[in-house]
Amino acid sequence: MLEAEDDLEPVGEAGTAREAIFEARATKPDVILLDVVMPEQSGLEAIPTLLHEHPEVKILVLSMQDDPQYVREAFAAGASGYVLKEAADSEVVTAVREVAGGGRYVHPELGARLVAAETEERKRAEEDPLSERESEVLRLLALGHTNQEIAKQLFISVRTAETHRAHIMQKLRLSSRAELVRYALDRGLLEE
Repeated sequence: MLEAEDDLEPVGEAGTAREAIFEARATKPDVILLDVVMPEQSGLEAIPTLLHEHPEVKILVLSMQDDPQYVREAFAAGASGYVLKEAADSEVVTAVREVAGGGRYVHPELGARLVAAETEERKRAEEDPLSERESEVLRLLALGHTNQEIAKQLFISVRTAETHRAHIMQKLRLSSRAELVRYALDRGLLEE
């Protein structure tokens, strides 16, 4: 498909992430079209190595995985684009050109899902600003446990338990244990 394009020239091919790293060393491509699911090591795990060795290369992830989490992970690892395998050939060509030109590309449907997922996460964070671990610590604090007891129960250090407590108080703008207990009761955290 890429060979049919006048302005694109495939310079190599690899079946594993390790082969892709060696192939990139030999061919010095402008764009690497990389699958997520590969034998031995995932394409996402190979991205940092590829970018470390070739900081100028653009990586376009090609995947069957249509979960927004994979898109986030790909971009966090340094990818410039993410396109689904089910996409039309013309879309893959468009995506290659986009990332080669320094842009970013996300399959349109995936982009919409990613925005929706992030909006949902933001809404949830506004409703409950505490992480899961902080909610656990809050519950134990409201039940009257000391930092030492919390640390022992959650297999964390006392210092970590203290840090969680400080973050909880700060995030919820609480100044006393009584306010903390009231907040936990209002949220139903003390019900088994």
